[in-house]
Amino acid sequence: MMNNILLWNLGGMEILLIVLLIVLLFGGKKIPELMKGLGKGMKSFKQGVAEAEAEIKKTKEDIDKPVETKKPTTDNEQKKEE
Repeated sequence: MMNNILLWNLGGMEILLIVLLIVLLFGGKKIPELMKGLGKGMKSFKQGVAEAEAEIKKTKEDIDKPVETKKPTTDNEQKKEE
């Protein structure tokens, strides 16, 4: 998160101003609800990414798996089996 803050060159005053603006817009009681919703959203996103990675890994393993081929049989071998 610090990398994002440094990327936009935000200082302490700018961050404080943004926090105060959020408190004024949403009120002190709504902020915990917003953070809870944000946390659930992030958890859901991470779960989706993990499922997608697992599916990609499974597909890659299926592609890399050697294909089993049957050995062609001759008429003589078929008669022996019967």
